[in-house]
Amino acid sequence: MTLAPKKLRIGEVLVEEGVLSKAQLSSALAEQKSTGKYLGELVVESGLVTKDELVRILARRLSVKGCHLRPGLADPSLLGLIGGEEAMRLKALPMFKVRDRLTVAMAEPQSLPSIDRLRQLTGCNIRPVLALEANIIEFIKRYAGPETDIDAFVASLAETDVEVVANVAADDDGPVTDLEKMVEDSPVVNLINMVLLRSIRDSASDIHIEPDKKATRIRYRIDGALRDLMKPPMGMHASIVSRVKVIGKMDIAEKRLPQEGRVRILAEGREIDLRISSMPTLMGEKLVMRILDKANLRIRLDELGFRSETLAAFHRILRQPYGLVLVTGPTGSGKTTTLYSALELIRSPELNIVTVEDPVEYQLDLINQIQVQESIGMTFLRALRSVLRQDPDIIMIGEVRDEETARVAVRAALTGHLVLATLHTNDASGAIARLVDMDVEPYLLSSALNGVVAQRLVRMACTNCLTTYNPEENVLADAGLADKAGRSFSRGAGCSQCHDSGFHHRLGIFEVMEATPELRRMIHKGASSQELCAQWRKQGGLTLREEGLLVALEGKTSLEEVLTVTHSKDELVSASVGGSPDQEAA
Repeated sequence: MTLAPKKLRIGEVLVEEGVLSKAQLSSALAEQKSTGKYLGELVVESGLVTKDELVRILARRLSVKGCHLRPGLADPSLLGLIGGEEAMRLKALPMFKVRDRLTVAMAEPQSLPSIDRLRQLTGCNIRPVLALEANIIEFIKRYAGPETDIDAFVASLAETDVEVVANVAADDDGPVTDLEKMVEDSPVVNLINMVLLRSIRDSASDIHIEPDKKATRIRYRIDGALRDLMKPPMGMHASIVSRVKVIGKMDIAEKRLPQEGRVRILAEGREIDLRISSMPTLMGEKLVMRILDKANLRIRLDELGFRSETLAAFHRILRQPYGLVLVTGPTGSGKTTTLYSALELIRSPELNIVTVEDPVEYQLDLINQIQVQESIGMTFLRALRSVLRQDPDIIMIGEVRDEETARVAVRAALTGHLVLATLHTNDASGAIARLVDMDVEPYLLSSALNGVVAQRLVRMACTNCLTTYNPEENVLADAGLADKAGRSFSRGAGCSQCHDSGFHHRLGIFEVMEATPELRRMIHKGASSQELCAQWRKQGGLTLREEGLLVALEGKTSLEEVLTVTHSKDELVSASVGGSPDQEAA
């Protein structure tokens, strides 16, 4: 017969951990009898321990993850899987579901009968997470109420918490409709304010407002991952969309075509730009708001994640008086931030620096920034040709999208201008092949190119819940680190600071290919990407995968995160091509 796990006694654990003395425990237990409060609640109120510390101590004792529940961490709609009454009995709150795995906050995560009951009710595999009983009951009561309670949930926010300062669009004129007046006096204003404030405080980069059958799904992106924020009832969707479109000066009557808007708001005592995009879907309009907060903009190259060797190589590339510098990577990999950082390094009152961007994300001092507007014929190519007649010293092109823009950029680099541009390729050597595919002559490219930077963003292990672990053998094998078996790596265990993800903030990994004389000769002869990469590695260059492995070995992120982010083409080739990553990363 299997014995039931022993119930965790908070008081005994805190005494054993040295947080409470036996006398303090006796006093707290006496107060508990007279007040009816939870023991953990009384200990926190007394200031002897914080909520996060209490959860961390108890979770460590039970060898599970712990969290402190707060709005946005648990999906309210999942409570319906077990019902409010059963949730109260089990002292359990479903948090989020990934495929058939349900993460549940439990006051007794060691209770096997409770886990079995949850598995029976939901049909899911249960992943228990420790939370304080009072915290769980608070959210069960909040989420078990009628959906209309969301009005009361946001009523405490003042409309002035988020203030529209100015619309950034060129045309600020537009009719004020009855619908605008309707939403101004509704709880929707407060709801949008709360979403914006929460997103800004959590350093989110984007907000997604999506229609669903039963509710509006509001999510925000933190450190590259989307997380649920709230689910207002579907009946509020039209008003939510209209409110956002009103402040973005978009046409609230047009629901069949995509639209774009931009607005500047005042929140948390600073001005923040929002780029708003609407898109019609089968269930209704979907909105995405990009948050452009200068407080989160790091434009010093040494803050982005460059190692000293790659940073020195990038500096040499940028210090050339003229030539082409390319930054490559997928959407959202931080290419524009890297270019802004490069301009911050080399800008000067003695230089005429002009950028052509779509869109202009941040305004920079001493730099002339041009916004592409294809709807009126202001394309990258047309803007670039105009810039070349403005006596520029340095030109930044937001993205090389077509053959003509690529050829003009290369010719500008050959005629005394330093040209910085982004391109979408998987690695540094692939950028050269991409330009050749765009009909740029190899002999011109070999003379114009200063270097290529390929980059990715990896999530950093949360320092608040940092722990060590031993990766599985197949993970080490995939990374080419089979000889590191038994070596400890770092990752986050999950806490309130990192939204129980184990990651907090992101760091760049950079592959910097400097155009050496030998590489120029190979480009001139039309060498393939593989040949260029092999030669570059012979010269001591590291691929993105190898750069990422160094970051993991330094304990800044997990090994699995590096393998997820870096492309499979970055797997090591044979040791004869410049050494194995095991040797270089050791």
